[in-house]
Amino acid sequence: MNQVYIGLGSNLGQSAKQIQAACHSLASLSETKLIRCSSLYQSLPMGPQDQPNYVNAVVLIETELSPENLLQQTQQIESQHGRVRKSNRWGPRTLDLDILLYGQQQLDKEQLTIPHIGMKQREFVLYPLFEIAPELILPCGEKLSDLVLTCPINGLQIMSD
Repeated sequence: MNQVYIGLGSNLGQSAKQIQAACHSLASLSETKLIRCSSLYQSLPMGPQDQPNYVNAVVLIETELSPENLLQQTQQIESQHGRVRKSNRWGPRTLDLDILLYGQQQLDKEQLTIPHIGMKQREFVLYPLFEIAPELILPCGEKLSDLVLTCPINGLQIMSD
């Protein structure tokens, strides 16, 4: 089984419920087991600021699915939750699922880059990831704990239940 970390985000509709439903969808994928889910976090949007704040989380799954097959499955889950892919890269969305890490693999393909590009600078990825994997060492050898120390919080807040 491969340990895979997935970032979840939503800022349209009932975002917290979208994230929770996406966790259930991930848990029900074939050859996959949901191991851990972070708290929900509220974050400022990347890119245009004239959109709602995001709700974010990170989950750890174990899966036998290949990275490419997992990408297909996560994109299908996004579609089931009303995600429409647009050219506006940083626009609002009902659900965004990003494969952050797939074991210690490093992959650079047109459709999929692992580790996820930019994850080391994004507070809404690093802090939830640190919550569930504080001892994690990235494939490049960097400690997650060191990255968190140098990453500004930028308004990120844990959401209360």
